[in-house]
Amino acid sequence: MKKKSSNEKIEVRGTEITVIRRENEDYISITDIAKHKEPTRADHVIQNWMRNRNTVEFLGMWESLNNPDFKPLEFEGFRNRAGLNSFVLTPRQWIDNTDAIQAHLIPAEVTPQQAAFTYASEADLLNVALFGQTARQWRDANPDKDGNMRDHASLEQLLVLANIENMNVEFIHMALPQSDRIKRLNAIAIRQMQTLTARYIKQLEGGDA
Repeated sequence: MKKKSSNEKIEVRGTEITVIRRENEDYISITDIAKHKEPTRADHVIQNWMRNRNTVEFLGMWESLNNPDFKPLEFEGFRNRAGLNSFVLTPRQWIDNTDAIQAHLIPAEVTPQQAAFTYASEADLLNVALFGQTARQWRDANPDKDGNMRDHASLEQLLVLANIENMNVEFIHMALPQSDRIKRLNAIAIRQMQTLTARYIKQLEGGDA
């Protein structure tokens, strides 16, 4: 049975963004997002994002969970080279080499320039659940800091992040919508941070671990 999909336009800070809905999930055109930063060089913005090892690993995880045709050996080749100065990866290379599910989500009315969808919504779901803001919001609030919010996270936050990432995988398997997942993940993150913080304070005071 063919899954239904539709697309619409939204405007964000003066930039028109394509949003494609497939079943109960929204996919946002990363090409349109990149145009907000570099209107005439969106492809370069995307390539720089896709060169990052964390990006490649996240794409691979998402495809492994959602795409039975995903090619893990080809993915491993990209992951092993990700982060090297010589490494370059385009959306088309990713789709052609790994049979990424993106290739099956593109309705006929979507132009090739809009064919790259962002997987960042899942990463930002975790960011909001733990840090209370998206990666973009953090960058806007911290223009003088290098890296991203995870680079500046505490050890406790990174531990909780790893835990809620695993929980999110389970929630995806349970077919929970994003709205339900973020509520559950936020509750788990708050509870675990409170537990870790209380334990750390107790250790500093000389109590038992």
